[in-house]
Amino acid sequence: MSEAIETDGLGEACEPSRSRRAGGRANRVALRSAPLAENLRPVRGGMSGGQYRPLTDAGMAKIHESALEALEVIGLSQAPPSGVEIMTAAGAIQGDDGRLRFPRALVEDMLAVAARGITLHGREDRHDLHLTGTNVHFGTAGAAVHIVDPVTLDYRESTAQDLYDAARLVDNLDNIHFYQRTMVCRDVVDNRDMDLNTLYGCLAGTTKHVGTSISDPSHVDAIFDMLYMVAGGEDKWRERPFVSNSNCFVVPPMKFAEESCITMEACIRRGMPMLLLSAGQAGATSPAPIALTIVQAMAECLAGVVYANAITKGAPCIFGTWPFVSDLRTGAMSGGSAEQALLTAGCAQMHRFYDLPGGAASGISDSKLPDMQAGWEQGITNALAGLSGLNMCYEAVGMHASLLGFCLESLVLGDDLLGQAMRLVRGIDVTPDSTSIEAMKQVCLGGPGHYLGSEQTLSLMQTEYIYPVCGNRMSPKEWNEAGKPLLLDTAIARKNAILAKAGCRVEPEIDAAIRAKYKIHFR
Repeated sequence: MSEAIETDGLGEACEPSRSRRAGGRANRVALRSAPLAENLRPVRGGMSGGQYRPLTDAGMAKIHESALEALEVIGLSQAPPSGVEIMTAAGAIQGDDGRLRFPRALVEDMLAVAARGITLHGREDRHDLHLTGTNVHFGTAGAAVHIVDPVTLDYRESTAQDLYDAARLVDNLDNIHFYQRTMVCRDVVDNRDMDLNTLYGCLAGTTKHVGTSISDPSHVDAIFDMLYMVAGGEDKWRERPFVSNSNCFVVPPMKFAEESCITMEACIRRGMPMLLLSAGQAGATSPAPIALTIVQAMAECLAGVVYANAITKGAPCIFGTWPFVSDLRTGAMSGGSAEQALLTAGCAQMHRFYDLPGGAASGISDSKLPDMQAGWEQGITNALAGLSGLNMCYEAVGMHASLLGFCLESLVLGDDLLGQAMRLVRGIDVTPDSTSIEAMKQVCLGGPGHYLGSEQTLSLMQTEYIYPVCGNRMSPKEWNEAGKPLLLDTAIARKNAILAKAGCRVEPEIDAAIRAKYKIHFR
């Protein structure tokens, strides 16, 4: 029987009868902690997925055909007059029942001119998101109305300060690649003020790409006035639009949302990227079969492609199929289910079928707290979303109670989880170097009999492997000696450390001008 090798928990081999080499562990900790160049990091935004394919090629073709049939036969109702004018001029047909129907040729023509390979800009180049192929990016989204306190187990109404704090955390968490508004500012009563505080809370907190919502078309002018102030003018904004509009232009099943459509028209004309968002709920506002729910989502978003490109050919749009799942025993939403993971992955495949930039929901938890249930729900749905090659994985972290609650500590814990999910996306590197048996020869033929401490192991410890920041990999002995630290305590400490240092990401003079012009509710 071979002799067991002791390690110090960091991969440092040590013999029971001899002391460790002085400084060995400290050197390895320092090596592991040193920042890497972006191209050397083991995981980073934009890695290519697509390994997981729940739909066959024949299945995708059938879904596409059914979506086209639905657009021709059923169509969509309740388009605003401006939308009717825009879409009928492009070739849509309005029936006596008022519904707009879309001939196959019209849909195919608009798919041909739709934007592909778009970039969602950050306010810094390093945060740009390149939505090509199966490039994967994880980020936030949602409209939670509560903040979850995992210590007191209380739910309280979310505020503008909470939204700003979440943005500041995202700005400092490497595996969260964009920040779309996460919660409703319940302390801001006026809807216009709430839209402005939502946008500015995001921009003040992070220079990553931001997604926001606009609740009424009359707020668009003020929103763009604020954007131009931050960008340094309209021309600078149009060069690098760093905010996208999350636009629920449809109300499933198969109805346009009039006010959102009017907002969409205005935003597209001003150069804002558009998330064309369809969010049916299987068994409630979309059909119960998973495949047919995908059909409806495709039909609704294809109508959005026609609409957007009839306004401006090649308008930068994200194909936002966000179908959700119902627990059919109660009708309640079940965002953390295996069926949700399948829906999201299936939608990602259809995005590739159309070769369109796509987004969908992943990472939602039905659990009320950052507990084991939240861990498995977020882990399964985010892993499958990434492996399916979803360009934009929205709601990936922080969301609890089926989108009703948001937890800042979960944001911090989710950064670790998303790092592991992205490592799955990266997959296994098979190269001449990684399959050469030279390292095996050195160890087995007269060598130490193990790979711990070898040159190859040390050279790969940062670039091939990813390590959790909050996750605990101590041995039971080390954990006991450290005072039995709990995961939540570590997350709280990291959250507090980040917020203590993270300041406003808008220049002081611009911040002062915005606060003088608009009523900003956060510190």
